[in-house]
Amino acid sequence: MKLHEYQAKSLFADAGIPVPDSRLATSVDEALDAVDEIGYPAAIKAQVHVGGRGKAGGIKIATDREEAEGYAEEILGMDLKGYTVDQVLVEAGVDFVDELYVGVTMDRGEGKPVLMVSTEGGVNIEEVAEENPDAIAREHVDPAFGLHPYQARKVVYEAGVDADVALDVASILSTLYDLYEENDASEIEVNPVMITGDRDVVAADAVMNIDEDALFRQPDLAEMAQESYEDDLERKAGEYGFDYVRLSGNVGIIGNGAGLVMTTLDLVDYYGGAPANFLDIGGGAKAERVTQALDMVFSDDNVDAVVFNIFGGITRGDEVAKGINEALEGFDEIPKKVVVRLAGTNAEEGMEILNTDLVEVEKTLEDAVQRAVKNADEVTQ
Repeated sequence: MKLHEYQAKSLFADAGIPVPDSRLATSVDEALDAVDEIGYPAAIKAQVHVGGRGKAGGIKIATDREEAEGYAEEILGMDLKGYTVDQVLVEAGVDFVDELYVGVTMDRGEGKPVLMVSTEGGVNIEEVAEENPDAIAREHVDPAFGLHPYQARKVVYEAGVDADVALDVASILSTLYDLYEENDASEIEVNPVMITGDRDVVAADAVMNIDEDALFRQPDLAEMAQESYEDDLERKAGEYGFDYVRLSGNVGIIGNGAGLVMTTLDLVDYYGGAPANFLDIGGGAKAERVTQALDMVFSDDNVDAVVFNIFGGITRGDEVAKGINEALEGFDEIPKKVVVRLAGTNAEEGMEILNTDLVEVEKTLEDAVQRAVKNADEVTQ
């Protein structure tokens, strides 16, 4: 579960991390009212769950009311990497002289949380990690003992943070770890932490992702989950209980099991296509859930073709086939071509049940993916 920037910053502020004054706005008038209260310069920031918002035009700095109005009109309603922006964070500008990156995430290789600090803030940290890994200082934390204060200071100094602000940065990092642990986070970061000319340290951005499996013990965050949905598809996925991620391609993908879906995504890319989504209907999916999954994918205007990849284990192939038939028979006209591959438990029975007037059937995953990619290409040509 991803929190919006404004949600994460609210948690940061409550925990004592310095953040700029800000207001959430869902209309141009609300944005102008917010800027009038905050003053200039002010940042107008799209609230969507994507990186690189600034480069994509989703963050603008207004120096007067005319600019603020123009930027608010430009950003609200814009399509930002496949998401429609329906709210912006209006935030006081920060007069900074330096930018840092600080974050906490899980190092699955070590089986421990890891603190990360870099003096190359304000840019994509993945790019820094790839091009200049030595620019990121790291410190692992034993979850049995928690973060020792000296560890936060150590990683900050190893990163080369200026001595006069190092303790303030270490304090932010320690607070981030507390938030990470207390809220069952999977990732939490600030990029950038801005250092002002007066040597104040301010969290100018906020990323916080929560382990969805832990939401049962995080009731306040569970309420935020409903507010965090970007669009009707994500909201619908939450209602259905699907693991769903919207992507930027046009080949819709449905599978049972995360590994199976990831394999399908990789093959779509390998055969020259572009995945439109990650949609895992779960290991015990029955006909009703299959119907819901098809309803979701068909509702995505970006999808031009669908590949359905099921390996029967807990989910029997004949149950899946019934669900596919039931879903498709409810349409007067099938909106997208659907390719189905069934394997495993009762796969042969399922293949016999499938209505081949409604779907295309392939025996292997490779053949199914190639046909789906071809179907999508035919739509776009």
